[in-house]
Amino acid sequence: MSLSLYCDLMSQPSRALYILLKSIKCNFEPKFVHLRKAEHYSEEFSAINRFQKVPVIDHNGFILTESVAILKYLSRENIIPESLYPKESKLQARVEEFLEWQHAGIRLHCAMYFRVKYLDPILLNKTLEPRSLAGYESRMENALTEFDTKWLGRGTDFIVAGDKPTVADLLAACELEQPRMAGYDPAKFKNISVWWSKVRDHFNPYYDEGHVIINKVIKKQSKVVSKV
Repeated sequence: MSLSLYCDLMSQPSRALYILLKSIKCNFEPKFVHLRKAEHYSEEFSAINRFQKVPVIDHNGFILTESVAILKYLSRENIIPESLYPKESKLQARVEEFLEWQHAGIRLHCAMYFRVKYLDPILLNKTLEPRSLAGYESRMENALTEFDTKWLGRGTDFIVAGDKPTVADLLAACELEQPRMAGYDPAKFKNISVWWSKVRDHFNPYYDEGHVIINKVIKKQSKVVSKV
């Protein structure tokens, strides 16, 4: 089997797939596409993904984009074990219910907060005025509250399968790491904090490996704040 993963570890779904493939001991080749260097706009990468985004997989010559589509495909190909992506119809439907929800549920709002608070000032020298930034933070907190109360805190350790994590948990955990680079820690929500620790523990040491760049950014940011 030949499997390549085109990714950038600053990208949430890229990290999720990288950590997943590492944790299941999949023999894959990571091919890093550095977004900050605009490598995703290169002719070489554009020939692989016309949408110029990561992640992308190349499985024996079959190229596929979009993280959720990739997860579903890898499950059907029996690359992801059933424990992480259930085969049983109803459990699988619950996992996919979350995968559908998370795009606009937490990904959109966590990513936008990260972008306007951290990324835009660096890349575009653009800083939002406080009232507008507060709006992004408020929308993110509403999304986190919904995740904390309606997906977690229901008497189970994880989002879908009770005492066992699935790809849904890993995808969500990686999304929640993003606003930490902008100085916001979703662990302030009680259910998120407890669940997040369990997800990290389950997927370590690969969870930490996948987040090594982000943790360096967070550490650097915390030093800057402490000096202010």
